[in-house]
Amino acid sequence: MFANYLIGLREGLEASLVVCILVAYLVKTDRRDALKPVWTGIAIAVALALGFGCALEFGSQELTFEAQEALGGTLSILAVGLVTWMVFWMRRTARHLKAELHGKLDAALEIGTGALVATAFLAVGREGLETALFVWTSVRAAGDGSSDPVIGALLGLATAVLMGWLFYRGALRINLAKFFTWTGGMLVVVAAGVLAYGFHDLQEADWLPGLTNKAFDITGTIPPDSWYGTLLKGVFNFQPDPTVLQVTVWLLYLVPTLALFLAPVGFASGKGKVEQPDEHGSRPSQAEQS
Repeated sequence: MFANYLIGLREGLEASLVVCILVAYLVKTDRRDALKPVWTGIAIAVALALGFGCALEFGSQELTFEAQEALGGTLSILAVGLVTWMVFWMRRTARHLKAELHGKLDAALEIGTGALVATAFLAVGREGLETALFVWTSVRAAGDGSSDPVIGALLGLATAVLMGWLFYRGALRINLAKFFTWTGGMLVVVAAGVLAYGFHDLQEADWLPGLTNKAFDITGTIPPDSWYGTLLKGVFNFQPDPTVLQVTVWLLYLVPTLALFLAPVGFASGKGKVEQPDEHGSRPSQAEQS
């Protein structure tokens, strides 16, 4: 549940911050008439993400076992690629996110209502699709048939929405640089487990060899049905009897990716806190600070 809570919190807070910046800018520039198309674009993005998640869940049930494993493995690898790109992108550009969104919003205001809807849709839709895909692959990896992963993701999203609202109202002040660095690092660890399980799915689909070639087997020490085995499985997608390929992929992804992500450069090294919003949710510019 914790891994999915983290996914929902991280992705949801990114989307909430985007919404906060868009709405605050329109309110501050006295363009409240543009709020309706912005909220329309956000609603369409949320509906698309929900529809995508439902299509993955119910569509995959009609497939054969081998096809399900092949689809799950392929989408797991895709999800890890998207999440990895997302955490590095946010690490690099978060400090300039406000200016980037303001520029897009100004251009959309000049074009018209349709452009406003598209701007809001594109700004929020990416996080929604990434969340739906990554949660679905994580639920498949859990493989216990419980609803805990979905509940965890929903709780994470609910927390993110609350934090976004408090952030907009000026009631919440957090160090976003540290927040995205720590949650990004934890997501890389979660993604490593999803990636390893994705390759295991491809082995079960007979797309890759080595399904019976186990790296180790400690099921006697860490039974999968024990509370600590379930905890390790839910948080890290830990498997007590992984294949050699799974362990190899896990190490080849986790070690260099985590090292690069935590390297003290750019956004990760931050020179202080990211600017906090004023009473309308807007952050001061560099000129205003000096």
